[in-house]
Amino acid sequence: MMRKIFFLITFIILFSCGEEVIDKPVNLISKEKMIDILYDLAIIDAAKSTGPQVMENKNFVPMEFIYNKYEIDSMQFVSSDLYYASIPLEYEDIYKKIEDRIVKEKERFQKLGEKKKDSLIQEKEEE
Repeated sequence: MMRKIFFLITFIILFSCGEEVIDKPVNLISKEKMIDILYDLAIIDAAKSTGPQVMENKNFVPMEFIYNKYEIDSMQFVSSDLYYASIPLEYEDIYKKIEDRIVKEKERFQKLGEKKKDSLIQEKEEE
């Protein structure tokens, strides 16, 4: 929720004037890679809310994981995220693709769950 509020405030500030506010960073993260990063962050955030003690017990540091996995640093991530946020249609497209990906994964897991349930029922019937 705080993240959404932050982005809303950022949008309001960035677009209150009609000129380009953010220059393209020299080390801009590609749109595709940014989608992957933000997708992973969404999954991590969901995992944190359902089982925070597991991450704490494993000393899992989400942003450290992201920086290592994608071979980026915090400054590169922040400047790229801010740049994309300054282009509303681009940023909307990024989040739409993340949402679509989450929906597809949810459907895939539901189908896997159904298959497993069906196979367990079949095993039980064969006994």
